[in-house]
Amino acid sequence: MLSLAQNVVSKVGIVVSGEQQRIEGEVSLFSMSDKKITDLIYATHVHADDTFDEDSLFVIVENILTRATQSIEKLVQGSQVHLENIEDRAPAKANFNVPLCTLKSINSELCCKAPGEATAHKTTLSILNKLSNYSWEAKAVLALAAFALEFGDFWLLAQLYQSDPLAKQLAILKRVPTLIKPSELPKRRQAILELSNLIKTTMRVIAIFDEFEKLSVYDHKDIPGLTTALDHLPVDVYWSILTITACATKVSILISDEPDRPHDLSPYAQKIHYILNQLNMQLTICRRQLEEAEAYRKIKKIMRTPTEIMEIFKALIFQKNNVQPLIDGSTNKTVTIEVLRKKTVFMFFSSLDITDDDITILKPTYDIITKKDTNYAIVWIPIVEQWTEELKKKYEILRSKMPWYSLQLFTPISGIKFIKEEWQFQGKPMLVVTNPQGKVENLNAFHLIRVWGLKAFPFNKKAGEDMDREFHWIGPVVNNIHPTIETWVKEEKYIFFYGGKDNDLIQTFTKKVTALVNDPFLKEAKINIELFCVGKTAKGGEDHGILGRFWTGIESLFFTKANKDVDPVTLEIQKLLSYKNESAWAVLSKGSSVVTTGHGSAILKVIEEFELWKETIKVKGFEVAFKEHYTKVTQTVRHCCRLDVPVVAGKAPDRMKCPECPRVMETYVSYKCCHVDGPHH
Repeated sequence: MLSLAQNVVSKVGIVVSGEQQRIEGEVSLFSMSDKKITDLIYATHVHADDTFDEDSLFVIVENILTRATQSIEKLVQGSQVHLENIEDRAPAKANFNVPLCTLKSINSELCCKAPGEATAHKTTLSILNKLSNYSWEAKAVLALAAFALEFGDFWLLAQLYQSDPLAKQLAILKRVPTLIKPSELPKRRQAILELSNLIKTTMRVIAIFDEFEKLSVYDHKDIPGLTTALDHLPVDVYWSILTITACATKVSILISDEPDRPHDLSPYAQKIHYILNQLNMQLTICRRQLEEAEAYRKIKKIMRTPTEIMEIFKALIFQKNNVQPLIDGSTNKTVTIEVLRKKTVFMFFSSLDITDDDITILKPTYDIITKKDTNYAIVWIPIVEQWTEELKKKYEILRSKMPWYSLQLFTPISGIKFIKEEWQFQGKPMLVVTNPQGKVENLNAFHLIRVWGLKAFPFNKKAGEDMDREFHWIGPVVNNIHPTIETWVKEEKYIFFYGGKDNDLIQTFTKKVTALVNDPFLKEAKINIELFCVGKTAKGGEDHGILGRFWTGIESLFFTKANKDVDPVTLEIQKLLSYKNESAWAVLSKGSSVVTTGHGSAILKVIEEFELWKETIKVKGFEVAFKEHYTKVTQTVRHCCRLDVPVVAGKAPDRMKCPECPRVMETYVSYKCCHVDGPHH
């Protein structure tokens, strides 16, 4: 009975024979797909049980071929070539045992083969069969070593031919004089140099295999590009051994009496150069990924126990120790990052797609820092994956508008993965507040600034909590959209804020609320109600400026409260945000305090049914009466509640209760609760 290995070899022999016929009769070897090659060569690979010190063997082979190719260049080019001094590398193990029998066995496959793609292919598969129990990298190293055994011997004899009698006799046996005698050498010079260059390129390809092998000891999650390289390694090994086979055939032709026999190495050279370029690019990707992963771990470690803002800033921004100066926007001169030492730093992260409004919002903060407190600093850190000339120009335009510090480097910052994954940066402006010890005190102060402005300075956690206690939520948002509103809020008037997509519904709402405002009952009770249609012009069009400021303010409020305990204010914010894309919505407030928030049709129904609840006003007051009747209406008419969380910097909550009922909302792209089984109390 055949052994497993013999059985595999036997089957492969049949495949080889068929493939050889196909190559000879139909298609060039260089037109074969990677998949076809993979199918063939995997049949030759049993397992990687046989091991040896392949690193030490490669070092020896590299030393041999480097000296041999230098001898070639010296011989064929003479004084025209500048030869560098070569220092042999030492093998990893001094007592390394060369697998000589294996090398001689492979060498027997390489010797005296007829030129041609089909023969080279058949020889390559035969070598792979003999090396079926070795790793893919080891197969390539052993094939190159077998070639170096003869090739190095040949050029050593060529060097000693004139000076050593024994070398002279051996050189005659190996046909060295046929190649190097002055009358023949000029005819073969170009072919010899092409051969030498192809050998060096193949050696560089196999050296990169070892680089990937060294990277494989790291966690592959850190280097996703390594999987791509290792998956393609068998095909690259195939082409390396095929090229070695072609080189061996070329040597046989050059030392024969028929040096002009056709055996063009250029297709092999083109293929192996292409592979070398691909491997170099993939190796660069893998090394960068590993560097980013190590920088990421370093940043996470530093962030756990920060000691000084400079330490944090260097680790987060600069690659290794390549610290670059900052640009002071007020003077347009460069300064060292020492200007940040012992300061609370506002790190302003953004893409280059920021507006003048995003920049303007920080200027009051910069002014107060400049005039009153030098213990603070703002630094703009643009997050750009890959810079182009166009992006650099855009950067300069934006930077010229900023009076604070800016980064001036045009390479990806080292902590970009950390900023995106841990700090949830998603392209929108983000202001991270760090104290002089490097501790993060607010992951995104932009939300606080948009809502409260300088009232929330210095924008840390305590400032956010103070704002929650001091202000009712609607005031800061609506005060900024129209000057009249601030007066209404101060006078503690009732105000209907409303808007939406359905113009007809909004017109009906306006008509009904106006009638309510002028109702004699409310006039007699001295209940003053104002109306403000958010984002609508007098002619019914949309005022995008007001609309944008309003919803940006609501969204910022959402994020200031998103990961805190849910209170009545938070619920009202969530409800209002859920109505953003509805046909109509409305908010009733008294001054800056919200009475209720609801879908436009529900609020409209409450207004239309005024006669049913107006008597309650005499006992409980307008706002309580309104709210109680609204609750009755929404028990019978419920709208699907959908909360679309804006894609901004800031961590959205992992789970959220529906603002309309007690359930936890189902999490999809948006937060959704549809009240499918009726009302709940």
